[in-house]
Order: sequence, then C-alpha cells, then structure tokens
Amino acid sequence: MKNKKILIVSSEFPPLPGGIGNHAYNLASYFCKKGYQIQVVTDQRANDNTDFIFDESQRFKIKRIALKRLRFLMYIQRVFMTANAIRKSNIVFATGKFSLWNVAFCSLFFNRETIAVLHGSEVNLKNGVLQYLTTKSLKRFNKLVAVSHFTKHFVSHLKKPVFVIPNGIDVAFWEKPTHGDILLSGKPVLTTVGRVSDRKGQLNVIKQLPELIKCFPNVHYHSIGIPSQAEAFTAIAKKLGVEKHVTFHGAVSSKQLKQALKATDIFVMLSSESVSGDVEGFGIAILEANAVGVPAIGSKGCGIEDAINTGATGFLIEPDNTLALKHAVEKLLENPEKFSSKARQWAKKHDWNSIIEQYEALLK
Repeated sequence: MKNKKILIVSSEFPPLPGGIGNHAYNLASYFCKKGYQIQVVTDQRANDNTDFIFDESQRFKIKRIALKRLRFLMYIQRVFMTANAIRKSNIVFATGKFSLWNVAFCSLFFNRETIAVLHGSEVNLKNGVLQYLTTKSLKRFNKLVAVSHFTKHFVSHLKKPVFVIPNGIDVAFWEKPTHGDILLSGKPVLTTVGRVSDRKGQLNVIKQLPELIKCFPNVHYHSIGIPSQAEAFTAIAKKLGVEKHVTFHGAVSSKQLKQALKATDIFVMLSSESVSGDVEGFGIAILEANAVGVPAIGSKGCGIEDAINTGATGFLIEPDNTLALKHAVEKLLENPEKFSSKARQWAKKHDWNSIIEQYEALLK
C-alpha cells in the first residue's frame, strides 16, 4: 500500500484557520509520514502570497485554485484540476461541501477508490436542492467517514456503512513548553476558542454570565478567534451589564493560543445550530485545551458529545441551562488536578499518530 498515490480534495486548507482545513492538513501530513505520495487540491484563500509560501514548505504537493472575482470560474477550474489530479491517483479523499460534489462528479469518468470525510454542516443543509446534490454525491463514494456519531446520524438514511473516526490533534505540539506565560484576568477564567459566531456559542455563555457572576463574582470570559460577530455580542454584553467580565482577543498566534489555554481554568463551548444548519461536528479546540490540562464544558446535541468524556474530562450540558452550567463549573473547580489529569489522558487518545492508523485501515 505504501506506493499508493492519495489525492485529498479539500474546500479549505492552512495557513488560514478552519476546522476542515486543519483536518485535511493533518490527514495529508500523517499519510505522507507513512510513505504515501500525497497531493492536495484546494482553494487559494489569502489575497496575497501567504498560501503559496506555506505550500512551498510542505513535504507534499499542493495545487490551489487561484482566487477570481467571478466565483463560478473557480468552480469550473476546481472540476478540471480535480479531474486531472484524480487521473494520477489511486485513492481520493473529499472533505468539504463542494469537494463532495466535485469528486462525485469526477467519479463518473474515473474508477478510483473514493472516501468522503463528513464534518457536520455539509450534511445538514437546509436548502433542499443542495441537500439533494449532497445525498446524490455521497451515494457515489465507496466509503464514508464521519468525525463524530452526531455527524453520522445525518447520513443514516443512505443505508451505507459509515466509519466514525474522531478528529485528532498533534499532542506533542501542545505539550511542548512555551517560553513565557500570560495572565488572563478573572477567577475562574473561562475560555472559548473559535470564530465568534452563533455556532461556536459565545453568545450562549455571555447570556448566562449574570447568573454565573452571582456565584463567581470574579469570573471572566475570554473569547479567542476571528471576531466575526464580536461587535454584536459585545453590545448584548453591555445590555446585560457584564461587559467588564468579557474580553474578545481576536485571532492570535499558535504560541499565544497555547499560553492563553494554559492560563485558563475551564474551556467552554456551548455551541448551537445556526439558522442555516451550521453545526459543531466535533470540537477540536476542546482536545487542544485538554492537551494542556484544561477540562471542558460543552453542548449536548452536537459533535461535542464525542469530544468530551463527560464526568472525566468535563461535562455536557444543554447550551442554555444556566443551572447546569453553574454546577459544572463548581464540580470542575472542586478537584482541578483530577480533571486536568484525565483531560491530558483523553487528549493523548486522539493523537494523530493513532488517528491516522484508523484511516490507513480503511485502505486495506
């Protein structure tokens, strides 16, 4: 199998952030370490040369669809570039909504082993036409991989085997010591990492701060990530009178992120489904927090249920249940050493060195 050529078609890819891109990058990197020939087809996302500088430093080939003012021209180029890459590959992974459609279409002309990686939102589309396209596309794949049992249930109607392989992290990176520490205000320090949006649940935390403050007067909520809706959420915090207990840090470097997590008492991700059907398929940021010893509180009813070992590495609650949130915070603060130790152990079970073995088993 080591002479097999693997193509990964992804809707996003580093260096810009994104869960699908992060997953695709690790899939490519760890297959490459195992001796497979890897090629990635993805979009250019930055308006400058950032993407291409990043690509030159990788051990595998990356082909990007150049940004164009007319987006439909990019879609056409994606299909042609993907078809050409499939011709030279033995196995094709597709990850991201358009990638699923793209690879399924190309499979009409090429007989290759095809594997779809499903994250969540791309199989929970509210638009009937788009959902129909996705369903028809998935039926053409040889194998389906869901990153959580929550994501798996969206495709149960297909009557096809679905393999659940959780998201992974590079444990060694998160365990590596950082030079210098930072201090985050508050006690306890609650932190969420992710784009500021309805899906990530920052607003759910803010709305419950008035009651939390009654039990924890010095509590402070820190939000780290692209501040898409930070202005709107700040306005709500002001109306609730809790703006002094909330800080939006924006996007930070990986070093700063690690330092912030180490200064955190409890990681919080009270995700909820957006109107468009955008859902949390797993919650990789939870495992990253776990890797530095930070337990988590997350939402029930989404992929986070697979990311938290409830009672050991944190707790699962309804995202709007303030009483449950208060009890979870109290429990985690009662025995921080125990939960921290369990969190680190849990993170190690999701190291990419182990996760890639599960993906490799699909090829045999």
